[in-house]
Amino acid sequence: MSATDREALAIDFHPHVSAPPVEWRISDEPVDYENSIEEMERHVAAISAGTAHERIWLLEHPPLYTAGTSASDSDLIDANRFPVYRTGRGGQHTYHGPGQRVAYVMLDLKRRQQDVRAFVAALEAWTINTLWHYHVRGERREDRVGVWVRRPDKGPEVEDKIAAIGIRLRKWVTFHGISFNVEPDLDHFGGIVPCGVTAHGVTSLVDLGLPVTMAENDSVMRAEFEKIFGPTHLV
Repeated sequence: MSATDREALAIDFHPHVSAPPVEWRISDEPVDYENSIEEMERHVAAISAGTAHERIWLLEHPPLYTAGTSASDSDLIDANRFPVYRTGRGGQHTYHGPGQRVAYVMLDLKRRQQDVRAFVAALEAWTINTLWHYHVRGERREDRVGVWVRRPDKGPEVEDKIAAIGIRLRKWVTFHGISFNVEPDLDHFGGIVPCGVTAHGVTSLVDLGLPVTMAENDSVMRAEFEKIFGPTHLV
C-alpha cells in the first residue's frame, strides 16, 4: 500500500466534543443472535436517552444466516442449512458463525459527523487498516459494500470478500456493524449468495495463509479503531 493509499485512509471520526472513551466489550463464547440484537437495541436506546456510553461489542454467533433490508429470497440457496433471521440492518444475505469476528458498533453520530456515507467509509477504513497490519491490501468498491481482497493466485480478475458491513441508525445512533472473517468455515457461505454478489468469492485471514487468532486480531482491531474513532476502555 502506497503512502497515498495510507493518507486516503487517515479518516478522522473522533467526537467533536469531550466524551467518555468508547466501551470495548468482548464476549468469549458464541452469543445467541436474537439475544444479542435485543441487548444491542436496549443499549442504543440508552445512548439516545443519554444514560449509556458508546460501545463496540465484539462477539461470535453460532452458525446462521441473516437477511438485511435489501435481501432477495432468491439469494437464499439452502434455507434449511442454518437458522435464517430477518434483520433491520442494511444489505442483503450474510453468514455469521464461529471464527468470524462480528463487531456491533454503537456510536452517537451527533457527537461525530451526521453523515452516513462518511461513517461507512470510516468503518471500511478501520477494516482496511486492520488488514494492512498483516500486509494484506483490502479495497473498497463503488458498486458493492464491504472490503475486498484481490486473489491473483486464483486468476487476474478474481476478488474475494473478507469483511461485510451492514448498519442501521436510530436518532443518529448506529448499530449492527462489521463481520470480519478471521477463520470461519468458508463452506458455510454456500447456503446463500453472500451480499447478492455472484461474481466473487469469500476469504478469511487463515484462508490467505495468515494463522491469526481471534484474540490477536481483536488487539489489532482495537488499536486501529482508536486511530479513527478515539479512545476505548474495556468493560
